[in-house]
Amino acid sequence: MKLNHFIIALALTAAITACSSKKTVLPYFTDLPESGAVAIGDFTVKIVPDDELLINVSAADQAAVEDYTIPYQHPRVRDVNTMQGETLESTVQAHRSSNLALQPYHVDAAGFINFPVLGKIHVAGMTLNGLADYLTEKIGATVVDPIITVELLNFHVNVMGEVVKPGVQLVNRERYSILDAIAAAGDLTPFGERKRVLLIREENGQLTYHYLNLNDSKLLNSPYYYLMQNDVVYVEPNKVRSANASTDQERQFRLSMTSVIVSAASVVATLVIALFIRR
Repeated sequence: MKLNHFIIALALTAAITACSSKKTVLPYFTDLPESGAVAIGDFTVKIVPDDELLINVSAADQAAVEDYTIPYQHPRVRDVNTMQGETLESTVQAHRSSNLALQPYHVDAAGFINFPVLGKIHVAGMTLNGLADYLTEKIGATVVDPIITVELLNFHVNVMGEVVKPGVQLVNRERYSILDAIAAAGDLTPFGERKRVLLIREENGQLTYHYLNLNDSKLLNSPYYYLMQNDVVYVEPNKVRSANASTDQERQFRLSMTSVIVSAASVVATLVIALFIRR
């Protein structure tokens, strides 16, 4: 009798241990103290090949800067669809309707743009403010007090996996963190593995990947806390989701096999009945 009780207790302990090992810690940054401060990391966006830039050149004498602008000719055709059925192009137009008189500049594979009067300019690696300062200096040689603004049109990130609203996110500011992306995606589902969030990034001509731990406060000042254009964020499913998926697949397989067996048995039974009637 005691042996039976021991076996039952042992089985219950094993079951509880197995269940607890599959639990996901739902809160973020569980190691943070009650109060404190974390240094803000570098969130400055750098221009990379294939970017599209909106460069506005103005001055008190607008006629003096006409040679430095290109009239808008046609919408961008290199587009990305959003989850809402809209496109990044249409969204950009809606958000920047006042700038549609300007033609976006495409950064070629070598990192150059072709700018009026100034010719080819290597912009890859520059910040948006850095490019604005550079153009201000160059155009200022012939124009009194030019005002230059530079915007990045194609800053978007892809959020996939165990989030409520996966899809493409158009970003209209430089300072955009992994938490901003998760919030825009409706937060992680209870089945999202907080300790293994995959970030895929284009760096120095190659794709790199990094696993982020949302339970670890060190992420707050890591170089991957702030996102860059074209980043991909993938939230892995936890063990519970994986186990459920595996169970569902096994259940579907069994149902499929049962259906096949029943169908085969029905065919055999029909043949047997037909042979019996003939006799």
